[in-house]
Amino acid sequence: MSSLTIIESILRDRHLFFDEIRQGKGLSEKMRAMFISSIVFLALYGAVMGSTHSLWQALSSGFKLPLLFLATLIVCAPTLYFFNLIFGSNQSLSQNVALMLTAITVTAVVLLSFAPIVLFFLLTSSNYQFFKLLNVGVFTVAGIVGVIFLIQGMSLVSASGGSDGARARQIVVQLWIVVYAFVGSQVAWTLRPFVGAPSMKFELFRQLGGNFYTNIVASIGEILGFFTVR
Repeated sequence: MSSLTIIESILRDRHLFFDEIRQGKGLSEKMRAMFISSIVFLALYGAVMGSTHSLWQALSSGFKLPLLFLATLIVCAPTLYFFNLIFGSNQSLSQNVALMLTAITVTAVVLLSFAPIVLFFLLTSSNYQFFKLLNVGVFTVAGIVGVIFLIQGMSLVSASGGSDGARARQIVVQLWIVVYAFVGSQVAWTLRPFVGAPSMKFELFRQLGGNFYTNIVASIGEILGFFTVR
């Protein structure tokens, strides 16, 4: 199954796709195709993000963005799997990973679909803070769409497991999504910069300090003219 075929299958007939995951049909093939496609799409969008600074930043961001999603998946996957087991889920680890890869793949597709818009603002605006917040907004939208697919997939795949613990498993998934978002934002902060500041030389990584959320508030404050971010 090619990467484009798997994406079309997810977007056009997600119920059939999730049913095949529930039955365990072609899991390794599906996961391989989703992994490759998401890596390529995330790398392309990462390169667009970094192109505001330099070629090296574009290459760096193109490498680090797939790494961000992969690292977050590795950190968070065991939590979802074992808590689902505790509350009576009959899903295998492969099924859990396949569902998470589905969400990441959908997120990557949405990100890539925004790439022309991001490029447009890159070419027509020189405001670094605005461009950074634009990307945060794009990631938020893409992440929400990916989460919707994850919740739908978890519900459909878990339907065959009976009603025992079903409500608890739904709560586990919802809490896991919150944890995933916090872990992802922290990993992103650790791997920064993705959008290099024009006033600074190229850096592969920056020193640890501060956090993602205070930086976003500071960026909004600069755009509104309250203060200047250094």
